Amino acid sequence: MKSYRFVLGMMTAMLMTASVQGSQEAESSNAWRVGRFAEKDFFPIAVWLQSPANAPRYQAAGINLYVGLWRGPTEVQLASLRQAGMPVVCHQNAVGLASRDDPIIVAWMHGDEPDNAQSLGEGKGYGPPIPPAKIVEDYERIRAADPSRPVFLNLGQGVAWDQWHGRGVRTNHPEDYPLYVQGCDIASFDIYPVTHRNPQVAGRLDYVARGVSRLVEWTGGRKGVWNCIECTQIDHPTRKPTPHQVRCEVWMALVHGSQGLIYFVHEWQPKFNEAALLADVEMLDAVTRINRRIAQLASVLNGPTIASVVRVVPDGSGVPIATMLKRHEGRTYLFAVGMREAAASAEFQIEGLPGRRTVTVLDEDRTLESHDGVFADQFAPWDVHLYEIP
Repeated sequence: MKSYRFVLGMMTAMLMTASVQGSQEAESSNAWRVGRFAEKDFFPIAVWLQSPANAPRYQAAGINLYVGLWRGPTEVQLASLRQAGMPVVCHQNAVGLASRDDPIIVAWMHGDEPDNAQSLGEGKGYGPPIPPAKIVEDYERIRAADPSRPVFLNLGQGVAWDQWHGRGVRTNHPEDYPLYVQGCDIASFDIYPVTHRNPQVAGRLDYVARGVSRLVEWTGGRKGVWNCIECTQIDHPTRKPTPHQVRCEVWMALVHGSQGLIYFVHEWQPKFNEAALLADVEMLDAVTRINRRIAQLASVLNGPTIASVVRVVPDGSGVPIATMLKRHEGRTYLFAVGMREAAASAEFQIEGLPGRRTVTVLDEDRTLESHDGVFADQFAPWDVHLYEIP
């Protein structure tokens, strides 16, 4: 087997000569914006590796996509999803290829987290990650078999956290990731700060934003960027995210450029539950409300982000306030997230909004006044505010 260093060198050379492949890059850069993903009012909100039998319950919670099928796709799984009207991202196995004319399959996927150290079998330890060159090779094979659908790749927490030891010999090698994302049309990652056991990450929700921002940078904004969201204990014996933290992770991701969300709803503590979200009344209600708001704003979120027209004047607390500004059908939308677990206030100055205007704070039953595009607000720890301005 070729050494990892040799493979990375070859991949780097490929990237350096990418300019001669401009037409091919342009063709694949928006390859994920097809089918359902091309619809302006469809924003991907998914669950990871769930039983098709639960599709109607997830739809009631605002989920509109499945990602992954256990040991599938099988004909039975696809029939169940077809009956529910739940689209799926799945592997391109024999059943999948035989169903390539079925619109219920909206994208193909790689195996999960190839950037992590790979198991050598039970009791045999772990080998290195799958090299990026192999992911690119697999991508070309998947696309050759069906060029009509995008290819999805989910990466591990090394996207956001360089010190993640689960990468084995490639720990502290973020330079691998610009190579990995050459092998997909949609790049995603997962990190779960609330339930994380390492003190460097535990409780630091901003690692979600860091990972999204890095994927946007590494893809050059030319591919879809998604991310996973925690909403259960996963495998932590005592800690699980609150609805407030989940809402913050979601909007933190969106503000930093995520174009699709995947809820991780499994739980191993205190006992295994594949669909733990469905058993948690409080969290299910919160996730449903988050998803409904995103669905209502889907055409806004899918539109262009307006850069360099909003200025945030902080209060000196040291808490950054991240923002994203959109304009849609005569309205301005400013989405703002406090990026630390501390209270803060900020003044927003938005160009192009002369005079006095009423600022509606969505989901909070309150309004503010804007004077020539200037208004201020308070942020509790990990707060999210969604502003709509006529």
